[in-house]
Amino acid sequence: MDEQEKNEILRLLAEGDTVLSAAMAGVSDNEASRRPPEGEWSVLECVEHIAVSERALLDCVLSATPADGPQHNPVREAKIFDRALDRSRTVQAPEIVIPAGKLETVSDALANFQTIRAETIACIERFEGNPRSWVTNHPLVRTPVNCYEMFLMIALHAKRHAMQIAQTRTMAVAEPQP
Repeated sequence: MDEQEKNEILRLLAEGDTVLSAAMAGVSDNEASRRPPEGEWSVLECVEHIAVSERALLDCVLSATPADGPQHNPVREAKIFDRALDRSRTVQAPEIVIPAGKLETVSDALANFQTIRAETIACIERFEGNPRSWVTNHPLVRTPVNCYEMFLMIALHAKRHAMQIAQTRTMAVAEPQP
């Protein structure tokens, strides 16, 4: 992978970690498990979803196959950037990445996420060749996705849900407590 692109993906991953850590700062296990109104996910479910999604997307990258040549799609890459962080646009999560409630504490959820994140970083650091020359499937995209696009999605996903966590926490503070 081009060194500049690799560094950009690693920077985005680190930025997502920082934003997620900030969103989770001071969250108690009780607060994390509280489900907001209107069927939204709890903070704990958001973190579980981030980790499960990253695992699923990383597995897609690891099963990628070589394309006939680079599959560079600047328009789709721009859309990934624009849409990934647009919380006004909801996306229905595929069944395979819906949180199952397997994590009970904030520390367990974050440790699970960090384990998977370390695998993602290792994959990116050792990725050889052009990630746009390798394609795979994404559960929400109808056409093949190149590995660079997958890395972008992975990198931005944690930040998207960190924004959701911050929003959930703000709503919880605004709600009258019994």
